[in-house]
Amino acid sequence: MSGLAEGLFATLFPADCRLCGAPLTNISRLPVCLQCLSSMRPIAGGVCSVCGERLLSEHAFTGQYGDPRCGLCRRLDPPFERAAAYGSYSGGLRDLVHLLKYEQVRPAANVLGRMLSEVIAAMASNFAAAEVLVVPVPLHVRKLRDRGFNQSELIAKAALKLKPAEERLILCSKALERRRETRSQIGLSSHQRRENMRGAFAVPNPDQVYGHEILLVDDVLTTGTTAAECARVLRRAGASKIWVATVARTLKEQPSAAVPAELDQPMVMAAHG
Repeated sequence: MSGLAEGLFATLFPADCRLCGAPLTNISRLPVCLQCLSSMRPIAGGVCSVCGERLLSEHAFTGQYGDPRCGLCRRLDPPFERAAAYGSYSGGLRDLVHLLKYEQVRPAANVLGRMLSEVIAAMASNFAAAEVLVVPVPLHVRKLRDRGFNQSELIAKAALKLKPAEERLILCSKALERRRETRSQIGLSSHQRRENMRGAFAVPNPDQVYGHEILLVDDVLTTGTTAAECARVLRRAGASKIWVATVARTLKEQPSAAVPAELDQPMVMAAHG
């Protein structure tokens, strides 16, 4: 009985951090040490006020726009109002997302949810509507069956639990569905990425989203193609505005001297403009 109890305890409360391998000093359902968690910081530096991409040119901070914009958002408005993320999809944050998605460590969703709640809080002042639908990016039914959960939905639920006063944020997990599976976007050109996502999403009940502002939630924004396609589908169904909030995003590499020092700030602040 003692051996069984020790085995169960070791399973429920692992002894080593799953990210760095250091011994865990605190009992927790999340097998990640405090040092690894504290190293996951908000993105700092100048970012595009529309898509959230890192700005590499000083010219992005001048011109006709009141907010700094990347070259792409200067040329073409995306189908969403703004996109913001908490941190860079690298290092410990990337590993924590992988713990949830690929190793089914569900307690990781609570930590990621706290990060997402900070992004939402920074964007909330821009919401004009009295009621905003929170829509997680859906998985295809086959992947959902294999994984057992939609990580974006778990993270969104965890974030909304931390904002009880925001009664206007209403989780609407069935507003969007993925009609077909898509291949990985890694290695695809921009045109191939768009074709890969074309027709992948649908709104089963347009009346549910018609006239509403939508907060689209995902775990990671990489190229932005998925978020853009979801936003286009929701707009065609009658949604008034689309906002995008993610835990992490892939960023361009930061050169040695790219942006003015006074604009060094967390990405979540970019949602304010």
